[in-house]
Amino acid sequence: MSSHRFASAFAVAGDWERALDQALRQLPRLQLADANLGFVYFSDQFSGAINNILARLRRATGVQDWVGSSTVGVLADRGAALDAPGISLMLCSFPAGSFRVFSGRKPLPRDFGAYGAVVHADPHTPDMSDLVQDMASKIRADGLSGGLASARGTAWQVAGDALTGGLSGAAFDKQVRLITGVSQGCEPLPNSWRITRARDNQIEAINGRPALEVFREAIGSSLGTDLRRAVRHVSVGLTDTAEDRRLFAVRRIVGVDVQTGRLAINDNIAPGQHMLFVRQDERSARDDLANMLNELQDACPGQPRGAIYVSCLGRGGALFERDETEIEMIADVFGDMPLAGFFAAGEIVGSRLFGFTGALTLFM
Repeated sequence: MSSHRFASAFAVAGDWERALDQALRQLPRLQLADANLGFVYFSDQFSGAINNILARLRRATGVQDWVGSSTVGVLADRGAALDAPGISLMLCSFPAGSFRVFSGRKPLPRDFGAYGAVVHADPHTPDMSDLVQDMASKIRADGLSGGLASARGTAWQVAGDALTGGLSGAAFDKQVRLITGVSQGCEPLPNSWRITRARDNQIEAINGRPALEVFREAIGSSLGTDLRRAVRHVSVGLTDTAEDRRLFAVRRIVGVDVQTGRLAINDNIAPGQHMLFVRQDERSARDDLANMLNELQDACPGQPRGAIYVSCLGRGGALFERDETEIEMIADVFGDMPLAGFFAAGEIVGSRLFGFTGALTLFM
């Protein structure tokens, strides 16, 4: 569908040529003759054809600048498909000179005044949190958003060309206004905590007590007696302050040592870090997404021209009733709006790397 010189398309098919043909037929070329930037998200099953996909897109649309990534599931205004082969596209018409496509091969020019950026990154790059913070420091209006490419093999990014490693995307100057909201898929349990002893990814002590002792206290007796079940439903939420109970970065508990009382998470941690314990469930995720969408709508000066939605791999049908649930909730609030997106291995908003979240970026 199209709206004010933006258009999106979505197709699910077993081979890349059929999926791309179906998607391209949905694009209204006459209304988008001046499109100058494209977003493309493609199934990791099509990664071997990535250069063919880009060549075909350039020939068919005339758009030379493309950004995007591989994914194990595509999202669009027309639907969503997690763990199914497909392609999601969005064509955009921006003012001349208002954006730059960048990557590790082609860094963002120092003299480009970036007020926002949509980025994609390699989930296997070491110290990704530091890389995100560094990129966020280059954006004047705290307008960084995006996600980590996902794949069952090599995770690919698109930034002009196909590439791996690091972080890439499109940055925008003040002529392009972006508004981003982030929705958590978890509900904080009572109390906030502070990590007082840690090494690498091992949390040894919380508030001066063995970490496992605090964990059992926080989750209650019903879960505390079954640690295997507990770690499937409860995670650690890292926060900047003890008062922050919304913008937490979720990290999975990947190990419990009952002898030493340590908890292991899927990230390195340092003493002094504030944290919560959070529980994941569909009701909390629905309520938080609805609240986020309403807050975004209130912040919009008008109808958005288009959107990028990045949802965690742990959401979709694994959390909600169906893969399309989040897309339908977005449409209930914003109506007929072009949208492209993907299921990610991590979500980026501002200077933070999140997990289990949904991040919606609106182009105004």
